[in-house]
Amino acid sequence: MAVENSVLPPPRPDSLTLPVDYKTESEHEAVAQAPLPPADGGCGVFNVSEELGHVITADATKVKRSFQSKMAEREATANQTRKKTQGPEKERGRFGWARARRKRQRYVEKNGRCNVQHGNMRETYRYLTDIFTTLVDLNWRCSLFVFVMAYAVTWLFFGAIWYLIAYCRGDLDHLEDETWTPCVNNVNGFISAFLFSIETETTIGYGHRVITDQCPVGTMLLLLQAILGSMVNAFMVGCMFVKISQPNKRAETLVFSKHAVISLRDDKLCLMFRVGDLRSSHIVGANMRAKLIKSKQTQEGEFIPLDQTDISVGFETGDDRLFLVSPLVISHEIDAPSPFWDMSQAQLEKEDFEIVVILEGMVEATGMTCQARSSYLAEEVQWGHRFSPMMSLAEGFFDIDYGAFHHTFEVDTPSCSARELSLAAARLDAHLYWSISSRLDEEPTLVQQGDKESRAPASQSAPANGKGEAPTFVVGEMTEVVGAPPPLPGEPNGSIQSACEA
Repeated sequence: MAVENSVLPPPRPDSLTLPVDYKTESEHEAVAQAPLPPADGGCGVFNVSEELGHVITADATKVKRSFQSKMAEREATANQTRKKTQGPEKERGRFGWARARRKRQRYVEKNGRCNVQHGNMRETYRYLTDIFTTLVDLNWRCSLFVFVMAYAVTWLFFGAIWYLIAYCRGDLDHLEDETWTPCVNNVNGFISAFLFSIETETTIGYGHRVITDQCPVGTMLLLLQAILGSMVNAFMVGCMFVKISQPNKRAETLVFSKHAVISLRDDKLCLMFRVGDLRSSHIVGANMRAKLIKSKQTQEGEFIPLDQTDISVGFETGDDRLFLVSPLVISHEIDAPSPFWDMSQAQLEKEDFEIVVILEGMVEATGMTCQARSSYLAEEVQWGHRFSPMMSLAEGFFDIDYGAFHHTFEVDTPSCSARELSLAAARLDAHLYWSISSRLDEEPTLVQQGDKESRAPASQSAPANGKGEAPTFVVGEMTEVVGAPPPLPGEPNGSIQSACEA
C-alpha cells in the first residue's frame, strides 16, 4: 500500500527520530483499520504508536536512533551510575571537584554551650584578680588537680620548714641525748617533719610529735601554719561546694524542642518552639528571651558579623514570664517589627541565621538563678508545622506524655511572607469596606429620586425603562462600585490564604 507525504507537526524532541513518513488523520485511520498481512509478508507492516503520535514503519532494516537521543540516554545512564557510587549529590567547586557542603557553624550549641573561644588575650592577670571564679569555672579534672595540689604543696612547704628548723638547731645531732630539748619531739628526719606538718594543718594531733616551749621560732611557725591552713580549707572547700551546687546543672532538666515551627495562629504567622521542665520542683520567676544571630551589612557598607536582633516573645504583654509547670509553646508573632516580616517559605530555605532562646529563672530548692539555652538553625525551622498535643486529663490529675514533646505535624499554611499575607487581608477588607459604603451612599439618593418622581405631575415624570414602569430598587442588593479596587483571587469566599497564594 502506498503512503503519501502529508503535513503534520514535528515530533517531540524527547521522542525517537525514526525514518517514517507523516500522514494525515484520515490516512492514519485508514492504515489503522487496514488488515495486517501475515508475519512473513514482507516489509509493508504499519503500527500506530500512541506515545509518539505518528506511524512507525517496521522493515527489515535496523531502526537507527538520532545522535541527540543517544547522547541523552548515555548522559542519563552516567548520572544514575554517579549517584549510586557517590551517594548524595555534593556541591562542586570551581574545577568540578566534588566537595562537601559547608555546614552552618553554631553560635550556641543545642546543649547551651557557647561555641566561642577567646584568643590573643594579653591581660591574663585579670583572671588572678578573681581567682575564686576562675577555679569554679575550671572543669572537674583541673579542679580536682588544683584541690589536691593546694593541700600537698602547703604540707610539703611547712614540712620542709620544720625540718630546716630541726637541722639548724642541731636536733638531728642529739637524737640519743635525753638531756637535749628539741623544738619538736620525735622529729628525726624529713618524713617525720612532713607528718608533723600534716597533723598541725589538719588538727589531727596524734600526740607523739609535740612542739616544746624551748622553741619560739617553732611557736610562730605553728601559728602561721594554723592560720594559712584554715584559709586553704575554707577556700578549697568553698570552691568545691559551689562547683557541686552550680545552678547550670539544674538547667540539664530544662528541655527545648528539637525544631521550631512556623504556622498560623489566630490568622497570623507565628514562630513557635516548645520548652518544658522535667523536675517536679519548679523554676520560680521563669523568663524567656530570644535572639536572632545573623550577619548583616549596614547602609554605610559596614559588615557586622553575628549581629544580634531581639525577637519579641511577649515582653510588651508579659507573656514572656512563664509559669512553667507543664510544657509550654512559646510564640513569636511575625509582625512589622519582626525580623521575619519579609520572609517566605522559599526564602527561608535559602537563609542562613540562628535563633538563640534563653530561659532564666530561680531554682526553688536553692534560690540560685539558673539559665538554660538552646538554638535553632534555619534548616531546623519547619514551615507549615504545628506541635502535637501532649497533655491529657487522667483521674484527678493532668497526664503529660513527653514522648510527643518533639513531635510536629503538617497544617495548611500559606507559603507567602507575613507582609504579603497582611497586604492580602488589607485589600480584602478595603474591598468589602468600599462595597458597603458605596451601597449606603447610593441608597438614600435613589430613594430621594423616587420620592421626587412620585410627587411630580404625570406629564413631567417619564417612564425610566421606556415601558411606562418606574424603576424599582431592592435594598440590600449588591451594586457595582465605580473606582473600587478589583477583587482579589479567592475573595468571593473570603479566603485570605488563597489570595496570598495566587
